[in-house]
Amino acid sequence: MRRSRLVVFVSSLLLAAGTALTGAATAQASSLAATGGYAALGDSYSSGVGAGSYIGSSGDCKRSTKAYPYLWATAHSPSTFDFTACSGARTGDVLSGQLGPLSSATGLVSITVGGNDAGFADVMTTCVTQSDSACISRINTARAYVDSTLPGKLDSVYSAIRSKAPNAHVVVLGYPRFYKLDTTCLGLSEAKRKAINDASDHLNTAIAKRAANHGFTFGDVRPAFTGHEICSGNSWLHSVNWLNIGESYHPKAPGQSGGYLPVLNAND
Repeated sequence: MRRSRLVVFVSSLLLAAGTALTGAATAQASSLAATGGYAALGDSYSSGVGAGSYIGSSGDCKRSTKAYPYLWATAHSPSTFDFTACSGARTGDVLSGQLGPLSSATGLVSITVGGNDAGFADVMTTCVTQSDSACISRINTARAYVDSTLPGKLDSVYSAIRSKAPNAHVVVLGYPRFYKLDTTCLGLSEAKRKAINDASDHLNTAIAKRAANHGFTFGDVRPAFTGHEICSGNSWLHSVNWLNIGESYHPKAPGQSGGYLPVLNAND
């Protein structure tokens, strides 16, 4: 009995120590970001397309004050905040135009990238305007690209980030599923909606694997968006916006504040 109690006691001490160390590591990461600065890289999901309140000086990049990087910086007041994410950015655009602010003093980097490389806009255009078979065929082409070509492009971006910001904690954020399934909803067929969701999962899996291989943290936003997909009745995502087509299939302001921001906060 005494030996059992001793084992339980020691186990409790080890568990407490582990919890304390984990908490300390999280606090250290947040502290490092606050003292060392924060750089937000990537595509339209990071710049905030669809959220409104765009910063005039950002031009076609459409960086929003309601985007999760801007909200995080406002809440945490890092020593520096470099917001270089840009609408339409691909991996090559990140490499050529977004890494300038990174340095050994950078404490936190966040990024969403890969969707445009895989042909996101063309996939959605095809699925909205053409048949089920054409939509699924285009998605299969995108999936093949994600398998064959995207990993190398992500490796190039992630390696460059680590080289330029060797001390940074890097959070790679994924993409949401777009549609709530098995519900009555005007617009795309159930077959198209399911194929699009499956493609998003496929892309997220590829991104998460490359991020892990570089020692980066993957922030999965799909759980946060569950219940807020298109066709849910409380969507955090724009469907087709014929008045502003560029905002189609992008997070609204609640998707940035309620979907992306909490995931970054949990992993910063």
